[in-house]
Amino acid sequence: MKIAMVGSGYVGLVSGACFADFGHDVVCIDKDQSKIDRLHDGVMPIYEPGLAELVGTNVKAGRLSFTTSLAEGIAGASAIFIAVGTPSRRGDGHADLSFVYAVAEEIGASLSNDAVVVTKSTVPVGTGDEVERILRSSGTKHRFAVVSNPEFLREGAAIGDFKHPDRIVIGTEEEFGREVMHEVYRPLFLNESPILFTSRRSAELIKYAGNAFLATKIMFINEMADLCEKVGANVQDVSRGIGSDKRIGPKFLNAGPGYGGSCFPKDTLALLKTAEDYESPIRIVEAVVKANDHRKRAMGRKVLEAIGGADTARGKRVALLGLTFKPNTDDMRDSPAIAIAQALQDAGVEVTAYDPEGMELAAPLMPGVVMKSDAYAAIDGADAVAIVTEWDAFRALDLARVKSLAKAPVLVDLRNIYQPADVREAGFDYVSVGRS
Repeated sequence: MKIAMVGSGYVGLVSGACFADFGHDVVCIDKDQSKIDRLHDGVMPIYEPGLAELVGTNVKAGRLSFTTSLAEGIAGASAIFIAVGTPSRRGDGHADLSFVYAVAEEIGASLSNDAVVVTKSTVPVGTGDEVERILRSSGTKHRFAVVSNPEFLREGAAIGDFKHPDRIVIGTEEEFGREVMHEVYRPLFLNESPILFTSRRSAELIKYAGNAFLATKIMFINEMADLCEKVGANVQDVSRGIGSDKRIGPKFLNAGPGYGGSCFPKDTLALLKTAEDYESPIRIVEAVVKANDHRKRAMGRKVLEAIGGADTARGKRVALLGLTFKPNTDDMRDSPAIAIAQALQDAGVEVTAYDPEGMELAAPLMPGVVMKSDAYAAIDGADAVAIVTEWDAFRALDLARVKSLAKAPVLVDLRNIYQPADVREAGFDYVSVGRS
């Protein structure tokens, strides 16, 4: 079947390439001419492992194409996915749905055949109702159904997540929508991937509820890490101990500098705004958002304490290793590194940094931070080294070389990727998270 994917960002491009790899005929649509030109040249707008190869294979096979024309792209498509951004709206924190609604209006004006319109973007409860109203008001004579199909892709592992999902959620009340979506995901039925059909509003809420719960797990273990430091316990032992309980599970129980990225910060905030609109406050998520904001700045203070405290920090230098919010992506959105660098700079510290993929996007977000060509160049002359993102490239640093380059042997490991005994044996003052 033919599928149109409106929006060629992270979700749209990954989803479109994977659908094409299943054998569907996919057209990715984007208004950004330069992005479409780069895609035609095989240049990816984002860093995601395996994506360039997947796109190239399916373009060569004739199953994947790109265009800036929505009318051209959706012509003959049985399923039209809306996969545009829904950033936090400036000023009030609500999800900005202007791009979603603009696409819906354009689809209504251009629809030339019966089709299912699918919201793949992360949207608040009730968005599908408005998309349906927009389409009906367009006066189209063609049959359509509006379906919610939230994405659950992890940056850095998105292709595997799409092809081998924990679940596929499809929200629709109409048999037409159910039939078309069943065909869209038929290749995954063969893989026995669980597909959950729900009401449209339930599907919209599932995405937000899932991200809010995972964010809560992250902040829970971070606060347990703080307590571990006070009482002399090891947060990694605590994580293993509670994560072994099948009711809890081990994932998202790694203590660190807080969450960031394109989903958790904006989705927790949007969920709170929805709850506020419906006068049904979610106090737990409110606490999670506040705790995460505090956590990032607190990690900056942790680094300052490692070099003697804020009172004596002016003029010293700290090397930050890892800037993206997680490894295997170039995404800098709400990365803890931004707040950490700012806290250091506010204390008069010079900051150098290295990240395998994120420095181009990081530079305008971190003015004054000196980007270096590799980890050792960043470390050269530093009074402390802080590991902020757990890239594989930082897991086996030559500690003898680090010690010879650094002005002082201080290593602050905000991801707990080293064993304390090993680092201290190498002659370092070692600081980690939640380990006494």
